[in-house]
Amino acid sequence: MTLDRRSLIALGGAAAVGLAGCAQRSTGTTPAASGASGGAAVTVHLSGDTNMEDLWKKALVPAFVKANPGFSVTVNLDLHGERDAQTQAKLTAADQSGQDAGIDIVDAGFVSTLAEAGIMEAATTATVPNLADVPADTVKAGKGGVPYRGSSVLLAYDSTKVATTPTTLEEMLAWIRANPGAFTYCPPKSGGSGGSFVTTVLDKHLDPAAAQRLRTDYDQEAMKRWAAGFTELAGLNPVIFNKGTYPNGNKQALELLSTGQISMTTVWSDQFITGQKTGTVPSHVKAAQIANPSLTGGAAYLGVVKRSSHKEAALRLVDWVLSPEAQALIAQEIAGYPVIPLSKLPADVQQVFADAHPETLRQPYLDKVTKDMNAQWDQLVPGK
Repeated sequence: MTLDRRSLIALGGAAAVGLAGCAQRSTGTTPAASGASGGAAVTVHLSGDTNMEDLWKKALVPAFVKANPGFSVTVNLDLHGERDAQTQAKLTAADQSGQDAGIDIVDAGFVSTLAEAGIMEAATTATVPNLADVPADTVKAGKGGVPYRGSSVLLAYDSTKVATTPTTLEEMLAWIRANPGAFTYCPPKSGGSGGSFVTTVLDKHLDPAAAQRLRTDYDQEAMKRWAAGFTELAGLNPVIFNKGTYPNGNKQALELLSTGQISMTTVWSDQFITGQKTGTVPSHVKAAQIANPSLTGGAAYLGVVKRSSHKEAALRLVDWVLSPEAQALIAQEIAGYPVIPLSKLPADVQQVFADAHPETLRQPYLDKVTKDMNAQWDQLVPGK
């Protein structure tokens, strides 16, 4: 793996938000949708990229079913989260009418929002015993969701073309301006790696108190101060790759870097490390974290829908995801930061993540705030 040591230490930074994107598809991943041998069937709604679908479909679900005979799990992927608004509306309407929405577990950036609204089951160690192993601050940040992995957005670069790696946001912005066409990022609506860059530039123009409020409250006064940040982002258009044509999603941005079409972009740590592991990201492409401030990152959360007809089975799956077996799979398959003590995991995992502390990451904006940020970026930045 070619991840700089400071990229892991860099966890002192950032936000893990939901990914954004487009189409939806359903992938049956176990024997029978109704549950085999009298067991329970669980439906997981996943809002994310294809690497997350592979994690669930190829690793977590098969291992869970093997350890829990008679259970079945179906994973519905909303690729990049394009249908997040519709899914939230569906779950909200079902909750208000006392109906089962047909979704048992949600893996998406909006879990905390629905948990705070009382639509998700409040997670406790009584219903999710393994939650006792997760740092209290990480659990609290989920506002009722169950943290199950961590990740950070990093600065990735072609080491054959970038002579001096930026170590701060100002150095990164200076490099982008000095190297026209060599940098890009995905629109925040299509991927969290681009969303992290946008958030970080906006934060640069806010006082620390206002920036922090946007992590906990829908503060419209603080959001009015984004104007200077959006002006700076729009000002980068002339030096963005392909005259300001932005890639669709985290994966496409990383592909542009890996194929040599650009020299620098922002990436998710787990997606980057997985790419190096599989060979899709060449060894001369490296990644590190910037500072003052760092790019965002944090824990991702699962939510069990309160109105689910399969709540007991859903809680069993969520609890299992916090087991050492599942946490090791997450680390090995997508390089997700474990949320349980490293001492409970294999030695190779302990070595890789020795400096990773998801509970210390700089958090993203509140989900509702992020949606406004995405909409304003669409209106104010491209082609300006």
